[in-house]
Amino acid sequence: MIRQKMTFGLIVKYAILIITSLIVLFPLLWMVSVSFKTKLELFSAPYSLLPSQISLDNYITAWGYAPFGSYYINTIVITFGLLFIQMITVTMAAFAFARMEFPGKNLLFMLFLTQLMITAQSTIYPNYMTISRLGLLNTRIGVMLPYIASAMGTFLLRQAFMALPTALEDAGKIDGCNVAQMIIHVFLPQVQSAMLAFAIMSVTNHWNEFLWPLLVTEDAGSRPLTVGLAIFAQQAEGGAEWSLLMAATLMVSLPLLLAFLIFQKMFVEAFISSGLKG
Repeated sequence: MIRQKMTFGLIVKYAILIITSLIVLFPLLWMVSVSFKTKLELFSAPYSLLPSQISLDNYITAWGYAPFGSYYINTIVITFGLLFIQMITVTMAAFAFARMEFPGKNLLFMLFLTQLMITAQSTIYPNYMTISRLGLLNTRIGVMLPYIASAMGTFLLRQAFMALPTALEDAGKIDGCNVAQMIIHVFLPQVQSAMLAFAIMSVTNHWNEFLWPLLVTEDAGSRPLTVGLAIFAQQAEGGAEWSLLMAATLMVSLPLLLAFLIFQKMFVEAFISSGLKG
């Protein structure tokens, strides 16, 4: 009886998981299917989820309709440029709050964390005025500048640094390490999981960022993929070009999807490990 109850419970659990997965995956599967269909096939009856043939015509046409090449370059430069800068600022701030002593450290850290409680929308106007006065509108630097520091990343790495034993720091001092050498050679190798977890969050957030780039960019020379896709969508909706729109949407989201599918085990382990150490 116990085995039967356990078997029935597993069946119910897996059935719920499978149904939930299908519900979550259906929009993605529908997007992929529509991206391969012609306009005539899309609106023909009876409707079929699977396309009659696999063709890349929609992707080629969508790529030619808008400068997606420039959008990709801008997005890659902004996303990974920010990640590189944030890794430097976050690491230094986290080390200072975790391992250094100075007056008002805890109060300053609490004030620093108030960034987590302030929505990004509430800072758009002062940020826009600052970027405008600096003459950085319609530039990649203007898109990046408000995000060069991260309270979440600082908090995550600070917790990881605080969890390390003081013996590591003492050994580094005995070997004659200065602060920079201590961070690079002693501490950072021990907190790779926390760094990877923050890198995943940073890349995902800034790859998908829309509102701020929409306000400060004006042409393809500085627009990221999200803004370019929105402009393309306005043009496609006017002609009911849903196949082209789904092809463009898949091109924008495909890099993150592939990265997750390839490195999903590493992603999960990074978040679990960083959570345990924090």
